[in-house]
Amino acid sequence: MKKRLTKIGIAIVLIFIIGMGIAGNYFYNVGINRSQEGPNLHGGGSSAAAASIEGSEEQQAKLAALMQWTDQQKFEIVQMKSYDGLTLKGRFLKNPHSNGKIVILAHGYKGSSEQMPGITKDYYDMGYDVLKPDARGHGMSEGTYIGYGWHDRKDYVDWINFLINEKKENTVFLHGFSMGAATVLMTSGENLPKEVKGIIADSGYTTVKAELSHQLKYLYHLPAFPLMEVTSVITKIRAGYTFEEASALESVKKNKLPLFIIHGDQDELVPTEMGTEIYQAASSEKDLWIVKGAGHTEAYTVAEEEYKRRLQNFLDRSIRK
Repeated sequence: MKKRLTKIGIAIVLIFIIGMGIAGNYFYNVGINRSQEGPNLHGGGSSAAAASIEGSEEQQAKLAALMQWTDQQKFEIVQMKSYDGLTLKGRFLKNPHSNGKIVILAHGYKGSSEQMPGITKDYYDMGYDVLKPDARGHGMSEGTYIGYGWHDRKDYVDWINFLINEKKENTVFLHGFSMGAATVLMTSGENLPKEVKGIIADSGYTTVKAELSHQLKYLYHLPAFPLMEVTSVITKIRAGYTFEEASALESVKKNKLPLFIIHGDQDELVPTEMGTEIYQAASSEKDLWIVKGAGHTEAYTVAEEEYKRRLQNFLDRSIRK
């Protein structure tokens, strides 16, 4: 009887381990592995405020004019080799009046360098060159997995050096949205050249583990433990990083540059409190703007003029330091 119970116990443990392995690989393939389509994330829809603005005739006319402007620009496709041998590509827009000022715009999860037309034009109008890299595992760039900003932080250091050495830029800002915000926050903790003047993070998450646990809860109604730990181990094996180490919180503690954190108070995809946590953890000069009525990355839509005004003030102040 005792031997039988032992065998049953061993069988249950083996079934659990195999089940966890299958589940971990499933969630890796859904959330980490490069694919054409991503999951419908919790909180990814438009807020009432943004939907109202986006549906107006005035906004539709502005969008049409913006897309016409975008089509008229001559973006140069630039590329470089990453530290681990990937060919990474991006779109570079030269402004004849930049005098060495440039912004690197970081797109979000499953996004690409073709996005962010509004903020691209705003920076161009302010006299900046613009670089929009495709993150590893996205767009034109090589890579079989999504780094959620962690390995991308090293890529951004290389992009910065590329701009300084090849494009002769002397004043660099990093501005990211969602996963791109986490990317620039993680980059902020690296040893950056003196030409980098400031970081703007719109709707960034604290850690990869916290964000994926948040999505797991709402999409699958599952507890984070032990599935996140198992998927993290699989990610370490297949992609070379763990969810625990991929932390914007730890990075901003090492950051010495001016930091501008933007978050909507209706953000359900990346909870608003994550923006507050990042602000509290940061040790450098910092600003926090929680935008009333804005969902995920909707601050620009809901409060466009104030967004541009606050951004311009941050840029000018950071340059003067």
